[in-house]
Amino acid sequence: MKWVFSYLKPLTGRICGGIAVKITGTLAELLIPFLLSHILENVIETNDIGAILFYGGLMAVCALIAGLGNIIANRMAAKTTMLFATQMRKNLFSKTLYLSARSTDRFTIPSLESRITSDTYNVQNFIGMMQRMGIRAPILLLGGTFITMLMDQKLALVMIATLPLIFIVVYSISRKGVPLYAKVQQAVDGMVRVVREDAQGIRVIKALSKVDYENNRYQNANSALKKSETKAGVIMGVVNPVMTLLMNGGIVAVIAVAAYFVSTGQSSATTVIAFMQYFTLISMAMMSLSRMFVMYTKCAASAKRISTVMESVDELEQLPDDGKGDPALHIAFENVSFSYLGKADNLKNISFSLKKGETLGVIGATGSGKSTLLRLLMRFYDADTGTVRIGGKDVRSYSKEELTAMFGVVFQNDFLYADTIEENIRFGREIASEEIVAAAKIAQAHDFISSFAEGYAHSVSTGGTNLSGGQRQRVLISRAIAGRPEILILDDSSSALDYKTDANLRQALSEALPDATIVTVAQRVSSVKNCDLILVIEDGAIIGCGKHEELMATCSEYKEISDSQMGGAFLD
Repeated sequence: MKWVFSYLKPLTGRICGGIAVKITGTLAELLIPFLLSHILENVIETNDIGAILFYGGLMAVCALIAGLGNIIANRMAAKTTMLFATQMRKNLFSKTLYLSARSTDRFTIPSLESRITSDTYNVQNFIGMMQRMGIRAPILLLGGTFITMLMDQKLALVMIATLPLIFIVVYSISRKGVPLYAKVQQAVDGMVRVVREDAQGIRVIKALSKVDYENNRYQNANSALKKSETKAGVIMGVVNPVMTLLMNGGIVAVIAVAAYFVSTGQSSATTVIAFMQYFTLISMAMMSLSRMFVMYTKCAASAKRISTVMESVDELEQLPDDGKGDPALHIAFENVSFSYLGKADNLKNISFSLKKGETLGVIGATGSGKSTLLRLLMRFYDADTGTVRIGGKDVRSYSKEELTAMFGVVFQNDFLYADTIEENIRFGREIASEEIVAAAKIAQAHDFISSFAEGYAHSVSTGGTNLSGGQRQRVLISRAIAGRPEILILDDSSSALDYKTDANLRQALSEALPDATIVTVAQRVSSVKNCDLILVIEDGAIIGCGKHEELMATCSEYKEISDSQMGGAFLD
C-alpha cells in the first residue's frame, strides 16, 4: 500500500482542503445533539422564546453547515479520487507496455487486463471511501465519545465497553479477507482469459459449432469465480451483522442503565435523549468503519497485485558491448541457445551471419523455433548462451530506442485497430501521406485501397475484420516498410497472398529497399527461395543452411518441402 501514497502526494493540497471541509461539517453535526440537550434542559423551562429561537436557529445553522460540508467534501473527494485513479491506471498501463516478454508471459495478458480494470477499481473505491468516511467516522466516534463522557461518564463507560469487542471482531475477520480477495482476483483473471480467447476466436468457434463447448468453458470459469466470491462474501459478510448485534446490545445496556439512573435521580431524561442521539452517531461511525475494513481487504489484495507489476524489474538491462563482433556483418548469431522455461532448449546452437542488404529466409515446421529466433534478434528475450549481434555489436548493448528504431516488423498475429487505413499504416509516426502511399505500392496494397470510395481514409474495424486476410497482410506490410527500416522482418506475413502477388511483393521490396536486411519466415518455399541465405530449422536446430540450389542438393527435408508444395518446380 506504500506506493499509493506516492500518487496521493501531488494531490496533498486538494486532499487537505477536502479534509478541512469534512472536519468542519462533522464538528457542526456533533454540536446538534448537544444544543438539543441544552435547549431541553436549560432553555425551555425559562419560557424565553428569543433564546429558544436563537438556539433552534443555531441548530439549523449547524445542520446546514454539516450538510453543505459533507456535499462539498464528497465532491472534492470524488475529484481527487478521479485524478488519483487516472494517473494510477495510466502508469500501470504504461508499465505493462514496457514489461519484458518474459515478464508478460509470467503475469499473463488476462491477469494484466484485470489488474488494470478491476484491481484499480478496488483501490480507487477505497481511496474515495477513505476521504468520505475515513475522516467523518473517526471524528464522530471520538468526538461523540468525548462529549458523552462529559455529559455522563457512567453511561458513556457502558457504551465504550462494547467498542473493544467490535474492534477485535472486525480486525480478526479483516485479516482473513486479504488472501480471500486475492483468490477472487485470480478467479477474475481466469474468467477474463476465457472471454478474451472467445472474443478473438468467435468466428472459429461458430465455424466449428463449438458455441456450447465454449459456454461450458466460460461457465466453469464463472463458477470458480462464484465460489471464490461466495467464500469471501460469507466470511466478510459476518462483520456487519456482528457489529449490529454488538451495537444493539450496547444500546440495550445503555437504555437499561439510563432508566435506572433516571429513576434514582442520578441522570435526567434530557441527558438520556441527547446521549442516545450521540450513541446513534457513534453506531453509524462504527458501521462506516466496518465497511471501510471490508473495502480495505479488497483494496489491499488488489494493491498488492498492482504493486507486483509496478515494482517488477526489467530483466533486459543494457550491457556494455564486448567489442568482439565484426562490423561488416549486419546480423550475426553466434552459438545461440535459448529456452522459454529453462528446461528443454527451444533453440539449439544457432549460428549464421548476414551482411547489410542481404536477405535471410527461415523455413521449418510449426513449432520448430522460427519465431523464437526473431524474438531473440529483436531482444524480446535474451539468449541463454551465445551472442546475437547487429552491426557487430551485442544486441544487449543497444538501448531499447536504438534497437526498436532499426526494425520494421510484421508478425504472424499482428493487429489493426479501429481507424483509417492511412492511420493504421502511419501508426503514430511522423510519416507523410506520400510515403504511406509509396509503402502501400511496394506492399501491393495501393490498388485495393484505391478501390474503396474513401481510399486511404477507409475505416478499418477493430482487428481489421472488414478486410480480407490478404488485404490485412498487405496493410501490415505497408506499416512495416513505411518507416524505411534497416532490418525488415516478415514473419509468415504473406501466407494469405497468392503466388503472383507474393512474387511481386518480393520483387518490389528488393528494388525499393536495396540496403535493408530482410528476414522472411515462411511456410512456403516460394517465399524464401530467392534469399541470399536460407535456414531450415527443425526442433530448434539448423538442419540446413545455404541458398535454394544448395539446399535442394544437400537437405532432404528442404527438398521434400519444395517438392510437396510445387512438385519440384517454381514459378516466378
